[in-house]
Amino acid sequence: MSASLLAPFAGLRVAPDRANEVLAPPYDVLTTAEARAAADGRPESFLHVSRPEIDLPDETPAGAAALYDAAAARLARMIEAGVLVRDSAPRFYAWRMEAAGRAQTGLVAAASLAAYEEGRVKRHELTRPTKVEDRARHIAALGAQTGPLLLVHRPDSEIRRLLAEACAGPPLCHAVPDGVVTHTLWAIDGADETHALTERFERIGALYIADGHHRAGAAQMAAQAMGAGTGEAAGRLLTVSFPADEVRILGYHRIVRGLNGLTSGAFLRDVGKALRCEPADAPVEPEAPGRFGMYLEGRWYRLAADGQAPAGGAVVNRLDVSLLARLVLGPVLGIVDPRLDARIDFVGGGRGVAALAAAVDGGEASVAFSLYPTSVDDLMAVADASAILPPKTTWFEPKLADGLVSLVLS
Repeated sequence: MSASLLAPFAGLRVAPDRANEVLAPPYDVLTTAEARAAADGRPESFLHVSRPEIDLPDETPAGAAALYDAAAARLARMIEAGVLVRDSAPRFYAWRMEAAGRAQTGLVAAASLAAYEEGRVKRHELTRPTKVEDRARHIAALGAQTGPLLLVHRPDSEIRRLLAEACAGPPLCHAVPDGVVTHTLWAIDGADETHALTERFERIGALYIADGHHRAGAAQMAAQAMGAGTGEAAGRLLTVSFPADEVRILGYHRIVRGLNGLTSGAFLRDVGKALRCEPADAPVEPEAPGRFGMYLEGRWYRLAADGQAPAGGAVVNRLDVSLLARLVLGPVLGIVDPRLDARIDFVGGGRGVAALAAAVDGGEASVAFSLYPTSVDDLMAVADASAILPPKTTWFEPKLADGLVSLVLS
């Protein structure tokens, strides 16, 4: 058995009066153009650290050493200027996110990398080697993990009570960087509370990666590359774990370029053979599992997989993403592996179904599909079975913010 599943750490935190300037979306939810626009006029935005290409010439190749050097230099300047400050002793933190009348409160901790390798921090997605290598080099250059993994754990009344008590005191930081999502951070440094939380998570026994598989793989690769002399923190993962009943999953939609050589009429005919297909008068937000929306040539359609979900067998085979792949993407559009096929792309639910119509109307795609959200229970069931979800199955909203707290590896 590895070291404790979760441990406190001395966080590198944003100075409270600089949080609205610094906090930024996770590095992987924005395109380069979007990141550059979001950081424009914000010299202290953490995007200058997490996405250093926005400050370098467009011709800078991916993987160039200049990218990682620029990120490390920017982080060092922010520390020197007091924009980021290091805590003097290890502690846990409570992180609350509030948006649209909803709140979720999680524990910020350093999770055991050995536990991740043993399967106590459970994964459910495959990763792309180039993305893992990029973030591993980023971690090594910074000597820190700056992008936290979003984890979920099964609800536990004692953990909820301890976090609520922590949040009753004055916060370390309170910010609304995008004007929509409120991020609040509290310290948990009492010896009794720290011990109780450590022990309670040991009893739970397993955590589930909700968002951050590439960051986890990168931390593992960086630890191997940096060697054992780096310090105990190199064997840890920067994480925030929320109770499963507080997190919110939105649909993760699909857009496809081309119709696999079919005319629109032939494509509609083949889709109609696989699924019940009816024209719709408005954009389609699927209202239940087994229901889909489709946008083609300026028109929405309602699709239904009536009775086609297998009654038994692996949970992953019953998910809507699997049904769409098995009934339409594969046989009709010829997309066998969505991870590798350049014709398919994915649109997070936070952008709304209007983004699907915009992609088709703007010529970015030929057809779009809206999906009903996968449940957290299904995600955990897939992970418990050591199975793999199809790519881009879950979109968690709201997103954690980069820059609030980081894990320094020395």
